[in-house]
Amino acid sequence: MLSQPQSQARPPSLRPGVSGRDGPKNVLYSQGLAPKKHFGQNFLVNMGVTDKMTAAADLSSKDVVLEVGPGLGALTRELAWRVKKVIAVEKDRVLAVFLAKELPGVDIVGQDILKFSLEALPPGYKVVASIPFAITAPLIRKFLEADNSPSLLVLLVQKEVAQRICARPPDMNLLAASVQFYAQVSIIATVKKGVFWPQPKVDAAILKLVPLEKKPGIDPALFFRVVKAGFLHPRKQLLNNIKEGLGMKRQEAEKLLAACNISPARRAETLSIADWILIAKEFTMG
Repeated sequence: MLSQPQSQARPPSLRPGVSGRDGPKNVLYSQGLAPKKHFGQNFLVNMGVTDKMTAAADLSSKDVVLEVGPGLGALTRELAWRVKKVIAVEKDRVLAVFLAKELPGVDIVGQDILKFSLEALPPGYKVVASIPFAITAPLIRKFLEADNSPSLLVLLVQKEVAQRICARPPDMNLLAASVQFYAQVSIIATVKKGVFWPQPKVDAAILKLVPLEKKPGIDPALFFRVVKAGFLHPRKQLLNNIKEGLGMKRQEAEKLLAACNISPARRAETLSIADWILIAKEFTMG
């Protein structure tokens, strides 16, 4: 079912009883439900967070938005009045049924997002979601590597993971290189763990990712092979990692790095994405 463009008059953000710390608890218990740890369910109870997320997504009445893990629909409601269409993918089938009744103007899909096909979504769709922390890396990889990737992602994720993704030299890491190969990344705001119920053990952050319009001119598989080799042993010098990780002789590895004007004594965390692309391209030519 395709949802119709919403009215320009803003409806109440949340159904009575959903907002506030006791809101999600009361709604779940009224349905005979409780949070499911294996789904990573932590429900938003502070709507200031949803305001920051929707603002970061720069939404318009023409947008189609994909939401992951809508839970009880706190963010979903904020999205629905702003955009043309919201597709909310909820793995918990019981909550999916609940949401379908509560939000008839939203497309609710009861499915695991990691198995959800992105091909039917219109080009230029956006992703705005408070996601289960445990699937952050595979979920981001799914979106950024897809043929039909979104035009923008705004995700509420674990603060430490967001900081790792946004790292720059001399503090780069494998996750940062893997994400920044595909997208520009930034942290919009940090969020205290008290904005959730049940409260997680860690704080969160609003992470914004804008996929690059022009993809790096290199095979991703080759790029990641080289980067993984470089980070093989984080405390070792780059030369030793490249030699071991790419199965090269020492002289070959030295020649490779010299051609890129990169010191063999450097460590992987000091290299930029451009450095890694240069090494990968030179590796294919050697």
